[in-house]
Amino acid sequence: MEKNNIKKNNIYISEEEKTLVWEDIQASFKKTFGNEIYNSWLQKISLVKEYNDYLILGVPTRFFRDWIVSRYLDKILEQVKGFKLSLSRIEFKIIEETKQNQEFAKINELNKVTEIKDSILNYNRLNPNLNFGNFIQGKSNDIALSYSKKVCEHISRYNPLYICGGVGLGKTHLLNAIGLSLQHENNVMFISAERFMYHFIKSIKKNDMVNFKDFFRKSSVFIIDDIQFISGKESLQEEFFHTFNSLMDKGSQIIISSDRSPMKLDKVQDRLKSRLAGGLVVDIEAPDLELKSKIIKKKIEEIENQFKENINLNEEVINFIASETKTNIRELIGVLNRVIAFSRVHNKILSISDCKNILRDVFNQIRVITVDKIQNVVSNYFNIPLSDMLSQRRSRPLARPRQIAMYLSKKMTSRSLPEIGRRFANRDHTTVIHAVKTISRLTDQDDEMKKNINQIKSLLLEQQ
Repeated sequence: MEKNNIKKNNIYISEEEKTLVWEDIQASFKKTFGNEIYNSWLQKISLVKEYNDYLILGVPTRFFRDWIVSRYLDKILEQVKGFKLSLSRIEFKIIEETKQNQEFAKINELNKVTEIKDSILNYNRLNPNLNFGNFIQGKSNDIALSYSKKVCEHISRYNPLYICGGVGLGKTHLLNAIGLSLQHENNVMFISAERFMYHFIKSIKKNDMVNFKDFFRKSSVFIIDDIQFISGKESLQEEFFHTFNSLMDKGSQIIISSDRSPMKLDKVQDRLKSRLAGGLVVDIEAPDLELKSKIIKKKIEEIENQFKENINLNEEVINFIASETKTNIRELIGVLNRVIAFSRVHNKILSISDCKNILRDVFNQIRVITVDKIQNVVSNYFNIPLSDMLSQRRSRPLARPRQIAMYLSKKMTSRSLPEIGRRFANRDHTTVIHAVKTISRLTDQDDEMKKNINQIKSLLLEQQ
């Protein structure tokens, strides 16, 4: 029906439908998403064509499009449907850079981004409290600690040094300690992968990639935390690959951390995995009982010195906390803080029985609930093979249990949406979002669904 459309201000508008006023839609974006997201992303979207049931929107680059689609598309569609109910989808078109630059020249002038150097100083300062002196050594981390210290003695001997391990086991502490040891005689760059991406995007938007490349490739020690964050981001991986090669060529030391080994990184280019695995890969494992006890005692000592008070926890209680906390050091400290706070409020020396009562709900949550456990319990509950539930088949007898498992994974674990999606046969995080919304709605509306969810939760909590 394109012949029934008229052209106005370079926008095709259906004569049969209400004409959209893009400025009004942009105003709603700003109100809904907030100034930061709007100024960084949504302000640069332009309306290219309007049809009865869909829109074509213009964006400056492919990276820009992929970022918006993966994070904001559902809410954007929801917003525009408020202005025109017949809209059911949005398509994006990469418009010419020259046109985009002319269209937003004034906007760029009004939205100057902080210089990269100042921004790095503001967000990525080395923490003086995370040094080698207060890193507690044990069997689970002694290899990683040893090679971290050796890197400080002989730069580029182990290059790159890649430290991997689960959340809250001390990876960032070691990276920070390396940076503190080397910063006085070297140009040290310490940054998270997420922050690296932030500067990458800002530089693209400002057409300032030359300064970006110069800034990140001049360091003699380059430390980057949580490299798994670049998963699935092709443009970012491309830039990091060239930054990595440039630093290696000039003899800079590179130190990297991740929650998994290089070859297990999902949606990362093979050539980049090969580079990351080409140096020394060391693993930090979950702490054993001895290390957890040492950490607890060290933390008690720090609290006593800081607040000038005695913490009355006997050896039995310390061993109980250490043995019952099954996850990571960060959660171990959280459990300890809870026990100390209870002891302070009630002014009493706690027994193991007291601790069991205080921490009953905590241990139920942190001890047993994993995505794997949820998948197995759900598949058994509905009497379907786990392989079928995780398959690409979309039949209702499989789809609903799969959605329930995704919903419980989001509600009962600390895993992110992309991580949960990967555990369900590499599904996209938007699939997980849809599952969570669907099951949340059904739980409110359907007594049978609510009963199923509660029974599965009980099974998960009982299997200790």
